[in-house]
This record gives sequence, C-alpha cells and structure tokens, in this order.
Amino acid sequence: MADKPSEKNGKFDTGLIRELAAILREADLGEIEIEQSGVRIKVAKAKQAVTVSAPVAAAHAPVATAAPAATTAAPATKASLRDHPGAVKSPMVGTVYLQAEEGAARFIKVGDTVNAGQTLLLIEAMKTFNPVTAPRAGKVSQILIDNQQPVEFGEPLVIIE
Repeated sequence: MADKPSEKNGKFDTGLIRELAAILREADLGEIEIEQSGVRIKVAKAKQAVTVSAPVAAAHAPVATAAPAATTAAPATKASLRDHPGAVKSPMVGTVYLQAEEGAARFIKVGDTVNAGQTLLLIEAMKTFNPVTAPRAGKVSQILIDNQQPVEFGEPLVIIE
C-alpha cells in the first residue's frame, strides 16, 4: 500500500497535525479541516479554550469588583491570579521575551501606563515571535513572568489595572 501524504505506515503525520494546530492558533480559528488522498484531518480548539476567553469579557467589570480581588491576591500565586479581571493570559504555549532583543529596553515595566493594542511582550512558538498586546488601556501593576521563561496556554502573564 502506498503512503498517503498525511499517513505513514498506518499512523498520521504528527508534523502535519502540529502545523494545522499552529495555523488554528495564529488565525484564531475554532477549527480547521483538510482532506488529502481520502484522509481527512480535523483539528479543533478544546471547549476549555472557549471558556478561557470568558474572563476577557469579565475584564470590563467595574473597578469596584477588581479591588477585592487585588486585596485577596496580595500574596497570590499565578493560579489565584488566573481569574483576576486585569490578567493578560498567554494565548499559546511558548517562551516569553520581555524585550525585542538582548540589551534592548523592555516593552513594559511595573507602573507603566499602556494603551489598548500596545505590545506587552513576545511569545516565541515554533520559531515565530508572536506579540501579546494589551487588551485595554491601564496601568501595569504586576509582571508575573521572567524573560525567556516557558509559559503555558492561559497562564497569567501581566496584570493591567
């Protein structure tokens, strides 16, 4: 039996699946499906990914609701900051870069005021540098990661008050 482009010895080409997953993330799609030589591969975001975007809507909550979260989160861990209304979360798995290149100034510092759409940091994934931008204007109250630190999807990176 001849190998199909997406199949090798009865096993699917995981490289192709990874490429599809990368396209899914980069294009912010819910799912992607291809068919080659009679083999169909469908890659879809987990329902959990849809749930993760829900706190972004909650980020528009009044400042009064943010204050109790900040006071209870004073000795907080990253896990407890996951639901903070000002948390900017990692959109992907990768390595964080807080500056454009070695020796350059950092994109942000604690206390900086940022505008919506301003680059906060870069995440390198699959040899591609992806900017993470501020979802809204505000003041950077915490930076929860270090330069060149690996991060997971949904991990809180920065708190913007």
